Amino acid sequence: MKVVVQRAVQAKVTVDEKVVGKIEKGVMVLVGITHDDTEADAEYLAEKIAHLRIFEDETGKMNHSILDVGGQVLSVSQFTLYGDCRKGRRPNYMNAAKPDLANELYESFNRMLREKGLQVETGVFGAMMDVQFTNVGPVTLIIESK
Repeated sequence: MKVVVQRAVQAKVTVDEKVVGKIEKGVMVLVGITHDDTEADAEYLAEKIAHLRIFEDETGKMNHSILDVGGQVLSVSQFTLYGDCRKGRRPNYMNAAKPDLANELYESFNRMLREKGLQVETGVFGAMMDVQFTNVGPVTLIIESK
């Protein structure tokens, strides 16, 4: 699995002009899943995101996790994270997991975040989505489970 974590002061995802997920302070997480990913990959990333120290303390240092600051998560499935752009001009998405596996692991990942005490909003798996957010810092991290 691969995620892009972006610290945000607001984020929302819209499908067919309807807001389906919205957060205030927290993280925007784009989630990519490949063929050989498992529940262990989802657990690793959920644990990492919940405890990642990317929020400032009273001295301005990034010493607090999303749990420490009471932040929220907007999780959006993003198969294009596994797009291979090395050849030609059109990305190859052969490394992205098939929809059944990807949706199952995406749902497991979101459940695992919730079990850690986080409020998680989501997009709609497989839908054409519009995502808007304000990245603070900016803080943007790419984390892979393998």
